[in-house]
Parts: sequence; C-alpha cells; structure tokens
Amino acid sequence: MFELLTPEQMSRADAMTVDSGTRDGFSLMLAAGHAVAEVARNMFAAKGPIAILCGPGNNGGDGYVAAQFLAEAGRDVICFGTRQPAQGSDAMRALLFYKGEVHRLSALVPADFVGIVDALYGAGLSRPVDGVEACVIESVNASDIPVLAVDLPSGISGLNGQVIGNAIKARTTVTFFRKKPGHLLQPGRAYCGVVHVADIGILDSVLEKIAPNTFENTPELWRKQLPALSINAHKYIRGHAVVFSGPAHSTGAARLSAMATARSGAGAVTLLSPPDALATNTAHLTSIMVRETRSIKDVEAFLIDRKVAACVLGPGYGSAAFARDHALMLLSAANNRAEHLKGLVLDADGLTAFEEKPDQLFNAKRSHNTALVLTPHEGEFRRLFPDIAADYETSKLDRARQAAKRANAVVIYKGPDTVIAAPDGHAAINTNGTSLLATAGSGDVLAGIICGLLSQGMPAFEAACAAVWVHADAARRFGHGLIADDLPLQLPAVWNALERSAP
Repeated sequence: MFELLTPEQMSRADAMTVDSGTRDGFSLMLAAGHAVAEVARNMFAAKGPIAILCGPGNNGGDGYVAAQFLAEAGRDVICFGTRQPAQGSDAMRALLFYKGEVHRLSALVPADFVGIVDALYGAGLSRPVDGVEACVIESVNASDIPVLAVDLPSGISGLNGQVIGNAIKARTTVTFFRKKPGHLLQPGRAYCGVVHVADIGILDSVLEKIAPNTFENTPELWRKQLPALSINAHKYIRGHAVVFSGPAHSTGAARLSAMATARSGAGAVTLLSPPDALATNTAHLTSIMVRETRSIKDVEAFLIDRKVAACVLGPGYGSAAFARDHALMLLSAANNRAEHLKGLVLDADGLTAFEEKPDQLFNAKRSHNTALVLTPHEGEFRRLFPDIAADYETSKLDRARQAAKRANAVVIYKGPDTVIAAPDGHAAINTNGTSLLATAGSGDVLAGIICGLLSQGMPAFEAACAAVWVHADAARRFGHGLIADDLPLQLPAVWNALERSAP
C-alpha cells in the first residue's frame, strides 16, 4: 500500500469501482463511515458525547454514516451540518440513513464533547475555508478536544499538503484505499496526526489503469532491488567506490561519507586525497584505502585503472572550481573512457560549485549508464533551481519532479518531508525522517549510503529511496545524543533487519 493517489486519481478509483459493478457509491460510503466509526469508538472516551461535523459532499456523507454506526453502538452522537447535501446524492442518502440530531455548524461548542469527528471537507478541497467553517475550525483547534479527521483534516490540500485558508489539527486521520500526497507533505503531515488507511472494498486492480507514479518511501518500494551477495562474490564484484576528500583542514566529511559507503556494501572504498590531507586521512582510516591525487589526470587514470563504479564528490571538498571541473570530468570520463562508472553523487560543495552556472551540470554530456544523484537541502535547491523554488504555489513534490527532469538526475530534495524524484516523473515521499538527523555531517553519511548502493549496481532512484529510509532508520536506532560519526556504525543493524524481514 505504498502507492499515493492524488484526489483526482482517488475519484477515478471510486468511479472505476462503481462502474465495474463491484460496489455502488453508497456501499463505499457505508464502508468508509463504518471504518471511521470503529476508529472513533476506540479513540474517544466511552462516556460523553461525540460531535460530528458534516459538510455537504461525500466527506459529510461519510460523517453521517459514521454517526449512525456510533449511535447504534450506544454512543451519544450529535451531527453539526453546514448545508444539506444535493438531492439524489450519496451524501443525501447518508443523511437519511442517520437517525439522530443535526444542528447548525455555528452552534458547536467544542468543550461540550469528548471528541470531534471532522467530516467537513476531504482531499478534494480546492477553495479556502472561510466564514462559519473557518470560525468553527479555529474554536476546535483552540479547545484541544481530540479530533478524528475523515480522509484529510478540513482545510488541507490532498494534492500538496498546504493549508487552504484554515485547517483542522487532527490527532488521527482515517483515509481510504490509499494515502494522498497531502498526508505526507508538510505542513499537512503535521495536521493529520496518526493516519489509518481503511479498506472499503476498492480492488487493487484499479491501480493498473491509474498507474500512479508517486509513492510513500517504504522498504516495499525498493527492497527487491537491494544488492544481494552471490556465492562467488569478491570485493570488486561488490563495487569499487571513490570519495573525494577536501584539504587538510576539511577532511572529516569525506571520511564520514567513505565509511558510510563501505558500511552500505561497497566491496572497496578509496578516499582520493590532496597531498596536504594525505597524512590526516591515512591516520584516521584502516579499511578505507587512501590514494594521493594531484591533478584531474591522476583521478581519471585511477578511475579507469581501478574500474571505479561510483563516486561521491562534495562533502568538505572546498574549492568550487575544482569541484566543478572534477564533476564534469567524471561525467565526461563515464561517457568516453571509464565505462564502469555507474553513478556520481553530488552533495554539499559539489552542488554549490554549480550555483552560478547550473546549466553546465544539467547539460553535461554523459553516458546513459551513469546516473547522477543530487542531494540538495532547501537552500541548495534554491540556488540550483531558483525559478522552480520561487513557485510557491507548486508543491514540493512537483518542484522536485521539475528539478529532476531539468537536471536529468535523481534529486533528493531534503527536509522533514524529503522527496526523491527521478527524471521520468517517478517520485517518493519519505515518512520515517527524524529531527535526530539535524546534526552536522549527517548529509555526508547519506551521500555515502547512496554511493555504496550505486557501486553495487542498484538503480539510482531505488538506491536514493533506500538510502534516505535507511539513513533515518539508523538515526532512530541510536536515538538521542546522535552525532554523524554514530550513523555508519548503525547501518549493519539496519541492513540485517531488512534482510530478516524480507518476505
């Protein structure tokens, strides 16, 4: 259930189910209302009344059905409606199905209830919530009475997670069949609370026709693509990876990245070091090889001679000019000479090197066998893609997609709701992120995890998705007090847990 559906795609799933004769619209509404009632019954205290706020559409219909099921279960329920549903609609059938009281929405006093079910507006909301509804939402939020939202908290866009006017702050949300992007993108995710996905009888087969290309980043999305060791494996079959070190005063970031690359399965990892940093890097590394390089020609010769499979360039690198020249050489070498190079990860200084001339990177000629992965946080994204970033009406998901297409690269648009996007439009939203990763050097470790997976031949989009999830899982395993040095040491436990949980 890792596919995400836009509100329009969800409407198509409903319509296809009805057209197939599997269920009619009211049957779907009955199933949805029953699912809401079950969660509400367990969520709200057994004694005390429950308020159900019902809009005029299908979301309100779900609310009326839930109210009737709650009443039949012995709960004290009062519905508060905006205006009546349209005659002949499923929502009107739901209103007739409900046998209890319906008061004007403006009459709601939140403090009179032990819980509130928000069924005003669902994922398809396209206009700002205002007027009486906005005032009621403000009073509900101020009351701190627990709220269960139906489909999405009213006022949250199912498409992009943005607040449209005013929005309910829910502790729990019940949605149906599949989540929407608005459940995962901020600030929507913060408004949803815990999200339950209910089965209401829509068959998974509708997804074949809908063909969604947005996903929740869970192991089910990429687990089958994880590198597997064969009985005949040796270190170079597992991939030789390279990480570029910065000067003597800035070597730690590259070593973090190199260690994460090794802990992610690369068979051999070499740190390419400038002469002034050679002693420092050598003193700190054991299993990671160190190679002195004085020029681009040295690097290029090493790539070809040692059949390097993947590279990380940027962590602590320093010189923008050198970073730019080396990145372009790597892409060019991959096209013309070093055919073994499967991927290049540009992070930190590797990204800022192109902020003045991003087209140099985006238009660089490279082999179709060589993937480019970019890992910008918000500030780096704005500098690389200023026009895309300036379009605030576009969702983070769409901005990441546009950037990936322009750069012909997999883009990891980092943040509390990290989005991973591929040039072909496929995208994933990460959900296991943690503020524990807000520590210096954690991004360097992420770049290394990606590189380690690329070096073993994992496809770039899946490698990026896996790396983002694994990175966060490693942080959660360590917990408070985490620093970036701790992350590579947690990776074996993450890989082992994934292996044990594989179907």
